[in-house]
Amino acid sequence: MCGIAGFWGPGFQAKDGGDVLRRMTDAIRHRGPDDEGQWLDADAGLALGHRRLSILDLSPEGHQPMVSAGGRFVVIYNGEIYNWQELRREAESHGARWRGHSDTEVLLAAFERRGIEAALQAATGMFAMAVWDRQERALSLVRDRLGEKPLYFGFHGGVLLFGSELKALRAHPACGHEIDRGAVALFLRHNYIPAPYSIYRGIRKIEPGQIARFTAASAEPEFTCYWSARDAAGSGLTAPFAGGESEYLEALERQLEGTVRDQMVADVPLGAFLSGGVDSSLIVALMQRQSAQPVRTFTIGFDEAEWDEAGHARKVAAHLGTEHTELTLTPQDLLDVVPRLPAMYDEPFSDSSQVPTSLVAVLARQHVTV
Repeated sequence: MCGIAGFWGPGFQAKDGGDVLRRMTDAIRHRGPDDEGQWLDADAGLALGHRRLSILDLSPEGHQPMVSAGGRFVVIYNGEIYNWQELRREAESHGARWRGHSDTEVLLAAFERRGIEAALQAATGMFAMAVWDRQERALSLVRDRLGEKPLYFGFHGGVLLFGSELKALRAHPACGHEIDRGAVALFLRHNYIPAPYSIYRGIRKIEPGQIARFTAASAEPEFTCYWSARDAAGSGLTAPFAGGESEYLEALERQLEGTVRDQMVADVPLGAFLSGGVDSSLIVALMQRQSAQPVRTFTIGFDEAEWDEAGHARKVAAHLGTEHTELTLTPQDLLDVVPRLPAMYDEPFSDSSQVPTSLVAVLARQHVTV
């Protein structure tokens, strides 16, 4: 993953704005240890910052913030566009030329040709981004269709703050930290704080499939929903798949296989969490089918038999021929994670799987990047 952060407000001196922005991006350095970048427009009062985890195009040509070829758009972006090769070929058919081979550059080309909303509708991926339109002097904050990548924003002291994590916003001197009692009630009801709310008053989450467009002339953003799960489900009910059970299964397998293939494109090592259950076993099977090398798989095990799924994962890994890594945890290993949870999650979150998930992520990061 990468991390983004920025602010838009009254004019600032370039050095002062750069120092504040660096404090914001330093707060989320863990999201992007490979590179950092800034883009400042003191006249507009806009600062865009990025922390990069390099996955596609490890060269400086993948550096962010990135400006589009025509100079109109500037983007900071956390995520990945899975159909970027298809969009790249389409852009080439309209005369596009490239500096590198990152999906960020392809996305910017789509913005220039299609506009932001139409480009997002054509893109498949997971992302959170801020896009500055230099022609219209408008800032768009965007979140992917299902909200896989986080993005927070809020107005404090007349300044719009935004970032991948709340700790980035809190690093800005204008940011307030007042707890939202309504959000606490939502947390107690749902075990997490749903979008658009956050634990702090005056800070919200961009909702899944949403564009929030800000201009200097408007006190409130204009919200656009470029994709809706409700609409997608409605379309499926209106025009259901025609075929029998075997056709259903074949279509599902083709869809899953294509999705897994698209998500395996990377210039760095990648792997998979494998629990031995249906979902992870299916995904790893489709990965291994399309890989010339053994897929790296990772499992967390427990000494307590009633909680341990490592044996199932071990059998699946042996059957598929993956390069498997397993770590058995002790109760003390789990307890040692608890003091670190507030640094991992900026707001209350009650899923107990967060503890073993953090440990299997640490295990995997020793061997793979994605």
